[in-house]
Amino acid sequence: MPKMIFINLPVSDLARSTAFYQAIGAVKNEQFSDHTCSCIAFSDTIQAMLMTRDKYRQFTSKKIADPKTMSLALLCLFVDSRQAVDDMIGKAKAAGGNLDPSPVDDFDFMYGRSFEDPDGHMWGVSWMDPEAAAKAMAAPANA
Repeated sequence: MPKMIFINLPVSDLARSTAFYQAIGAVKNEQFSDHTCSCIAFSDTIQAMLMTRDKYRQFTSKKIADPKTMSLALLCLFVDSRQAVDDMIGKAKAAGGNLDPSPVDDFDFMYGRSFEDPDGHMWGVSWMDPEAAAKAMAAPANA
């Protein structure tokens, strides 16, 4: 079985958050969703569990951060092309996301933009050409 990642995110409005992620291309997995959480899949190995704050509290005794005012993690998805980056960013905008809260990365070997979901969770969307990136990283700094 391949390694998988499940990102657990507390959300203030489960239906709104589920609709947002479906609008940007994630697929809801009904098998692992109910009235307290929505499992959304970006791929077979990358999934996010959107949880009501009450459900999220079952997993931690710590104070739940407000992602609109604090940063805990910057999440990033890699996609297949520069155009795919812009496509997902366009979908995030149409679904009500806040665009480019981080600087845009625009290099020959890498391109990335970002958005915040309705709760303020920040996501990067990036494309990279691994061969070109390896060459760029190997080049002397003063070249």
